[in-house]
Amino acid sequence: MNHWQIERDILHLEQVIRRISGDDRIPLSYWRNRIDLVASSALVPAQQSRMRRINDRLEQLEACIGLNCSPA
Repeated sequence: MNHWQIERDILHLEQVIRRISGDDRIPLSYWRNRIDLVASSALVPAQQSRMRRINDRLEQLEACIGLNCSPA
């Protein structure tokens, strides 16, 4: 992936991760695959940090599936 595509993908994931829940039509597994794909790219340190935050948020959502909790 080129630099501009990576930036667009990270920005999109940052926007989506704030709005999704385990009840959405698109399953969390789809977003896990997208995050893993972007994270496997050659990222600069700032991008790596942003991807860690995105990944942490998705992990919170994944942990709450079936527990009826609402992560912060």
